[in-house]
Amino acid sequence: MLSNLIWSALLLASSAAAQTSTYYSPGVPTAEPIAGNYTGGYRPRVHFSPPTDFMNDPNGLFRDAQGLWHMYYQYNPTAAVAGNQHWGHATSSDLYHWDNQKIAIWPPSNTSYVFSGSAVVDTNNTSGFFPDQDNGVVAIYTIAEATGSQSQSVAYSRDGGYTFEAYEGNPVIDLNSTEFRDPKVLWHAPTSKWVMVVSYAAEFTIGIYISPNLVEWTHASNFSHHGLLGLQYECPNLVEMPMLGSNETMYLLQISINPGAPLGGSISQYFPGSFDGTVFTTVDGAARVQDFGKDNYAGQFFYGVPGNDDQVSIAWASNWQYTSIVPTGNTEGWRSQMSVPRYNYLANVSSIGYDMISAPYNIQSIFSQELAYNSSLGNGTILVDYSTVPSGALYFEANLTGLTSATLQGTLNFTFTSSVSGEYVAGGSPVNGDTWLDRGHTYAFDNPYFTNKFSATGEYGGAGIWSVSGIIDRSIIEIFINGGQQSATNTFYATQALDTVRIGASGVYENATVSVGIWGLEDTWAMQANANGTVVGNVTSANAAYRH
Repeated sequence: MLSNLIWSALLLASSAAAQTSTYYSPGVPTAEPIAGNYTGGYRPRVHFSPPTDFMNDPNGLFRDAQGLWHMYYQYNPTAAVAGNQHWGHATSSDLYHWDNQKIAIWPPSNTSYVFSGSAVVDTNNTSGFFPDQDNGVVAIYTIAEATGSQSQSVAYSRDGGYTFEAYEGNPVIDLNSTEFRDPKVLWHAPTSKWVMVVSYAAEFTIGIYISPNLVEWTHASNFSHHGLLGLQYECPNLVEMPMLGSNETMYLLQISINPGAPLGGSISQYFPGSFDGTVFTTVDGAARVQDFGKDNYAGQFFYGVPGNDDQVSIAWASNWQYTSIVPTGNTEGWRSQMSVPRYNYLANVSSIGYDMISAPYNIQSIFSQELAYNSSLGNGTILVDYSTVPSGALYFEANLTGLTSATLQGTLNFTFTSSVSGEYVAGGSPVNGDTWLDRGHTYAFDNPYFTNKFSATGEYGGAGIWSVSGIIDRSIIEIFINGGQQSATNTFYATQALDTVRIGASGVYENATVSVGIWGLEDTWAMQANANGTVVGNVTSANAAYRH
């Protein structure tokens, strides 16, 4: 959620008005989605970005009974800078092709914001909001007032999550605090209770609350002063997920911090452990950082994915140090994008164990064409001109196989270059060494906080394989080491489009094998856009079919 150090000044200047069911702010439509033009040179084609103006944290992620994925997000529909928070909304059947929906939740007054939160499907009608259906959706979120007060409220949807009514008894938790936000709720089946994790931001504490019905909450325990502290905790997630090699699941508590990340600004960390319905106990005190780039924050896991399945998440792909000044706002009228969706599970792959594996979700489903493939490259290089790929987006993969503990040598390298300006983004991953990523040779944006170079040390797992894969999408790159044991997410802004890729290997042991593949990715917005590149979103009427 937007730092309390930033939002209070913005809130006092906000002109948003209204009730959850009635909205009066001039020029902001609520009866239909906001239209956006998707032709800009920086506009990602496989990463979600808002139709116009400013977006930050993903909110209320859930998958419904029909398999439709819902994503709400922090949204300012009136400017391409942070502030005036509403809940934008989009839906997808595959997490890549999105339908922009109308704004789902807006401030209850002209002196408040709707901050981050979550959404659940109340299948058994524990709330009493849904006497005639089993698919009612309840959103739980923070209301921030101009006075500085932050409290937790709920709203309910009888049409599958498209329109919401505020609960008349709001707020459901109010501690008279100015640093109390970002509730994430899950159902804990062993105790038949709803569980909320929520941040006491300035106290470096995550509160755990329980409820039988989503509106009456009892404090159960706290998780405090673990890992990296920064200046405040934000956007906690508690999620059950599988542990590779075990029939048992584990719980994972993810906490975002901002400001105060080691590289500056915002970052997310996670703690594996156990949860008994009231208390979360971490396996150790180590801070495990989710991403070694600078543009991965406030990630949220989708509600509705069983705990023994790989969990699915999306994160905000930006950083609070510079998000409101990157060039997309001035040139194209929008700012910020989400990461690609990711699979997540735990595995013991490093010396600290209990590592969260995070890899692209079903990326093969949006391959549009194979641009190059070589199964025995050796210490060679592949060079591809991808200027004719309509999306300008690629997926690449380089695998070094046949390694032994005695032959851990060699590096897999990649460079994406503009043939017009010579600008480039590059990276390399030495076997069992420090993977690096460099965005410092693109020149459309310069800022002292826009750190250029990143690295992280990997560990060979003994399976004979070292791999690097990644997605580049106009103005964002995500790379993954060894199938997601490590990842880095970085935005970049070149004056001219990158259109040439070089991938190769050097110093590889002669008996090892190097394979490289490069695929163009589908333009996932193209089918929705009109001749001018404008996407109007879903303009269908009532979603009565969701009520049953």
